[in-house]
Amino acid sequence: MGIYIPVEQGVNLYVEDLNPGGGGKTILFIHGWPLNHTMFEYQFDQLPKAGYRCIGVDLRGFGKSDRPWGGYSYDRMADDIRRVIETLRLEGIILAGFSMGGAIAIRYMARHGGFGVSKLALFAPAAPLFTKRPDFPYGNSIEELNHLIEGTYTDRPKMLEDLGGRFFARYVSAPLQNWFHGIALSSSGHATAMGAALLRDEDLRPDLPKISVPTVIFQGAQDMICPYPLAQATQAGIKHSELVPFAYSGHGLFYCEMGKFNRELMRFVGS
Repeated sequence: MGIYIPVEQGVNLYVEDLNPGGGGKTILFIHGWPLNHTMFEYQFDQLPKAGYRCIGVDLRGFGKSDRPWGGYSYDRMADDIRRVIETLRLEGIILAGFSMGGAIAIRYMARHGGFGVSKLALFAPAAPLFTKRPDFPYGNSIEELNHLIEGTYTDRPKMLEDLGGRFFARYVSAPLQNWFHGIALSSSGHATAMGAALLRDEDLRPDLPKISVPTVIFQGAQDMICPYPLAQATQAGIKHSELVPFAYSGHGLFYCEMGKFNRELMRFVGS
C-alpha cells in the first residue's frame, strides 16, 4: 500500500507499507544515496512472508517523494522520519538504514531520543564520517565527493555508472545493474548533489553515544564505498552494538549475500 505523508508545507514523502495488518514486528527502512525504497525489493519480497510489517520511505528529493529545493540536511530528514512515525502511529519499531540512510537513522536516534524505536539496524552506514579528516583517517577524500557533485551537475548518468561499478563485490547481471542504475537516475539531480554534500560534510561522532537501544551493524568486508573501518568506528561509538561482517559483500550487501542478510535481520529483529 503506497501513501503520501506531509512532512512540511508543500512537501510529501512517499511511503510503501507492506503487510500492515500482519501483526508482526515493524521494520522501517531508510534507503541510501541516491536511491529510493525499491532498493529493498529482495527484502520486501521475503520479510512480510515471515510476518514482518515492512515500511519503505522515499526521502525528500528521491523516488516518488516531492522534490523541494531545500531541506537537505540530516536534521531535516530525521525530522521527516519523525513525522512518518507519528503519522502512522508506530511504536517499538526497528529502524533500519542503509549507507546515507544509516546516517539519517543515527541522527534520528540522537535528535529525537529514539522516539518510537526499540532497535536500530545499520547496513553499511555512512558513519561516523564518510570523508577523511585530520583526526579520522578512514573513508573517502573530500576531493572524491566534490568530484561526485561535479559529475552530478555535468554528466549524472556517467557519474552513477562509475559509482555502480564499485557497488557490488560479486557478479550481478547486466539487467540488474541497469535496474539499479534506473533507480538512481529516478532521483532529483539537485537532491543527488545535496546528498553528496551531506556525505562530504556531516559528522555523526557526537550522535553515537546518544544511542541506547540494541543496535546491529551489517558491513561488507569488500565495501569500496563505506570501508570496513567505518563500521568498526561506528560500533565503537555505540555502546553494546553488534557488528556482523559479510565476507563476500561490497557496499550492496543486501543483494551480494541476500540470504544471509535477510536471515541475520530476522534474527536481530526477533531476538
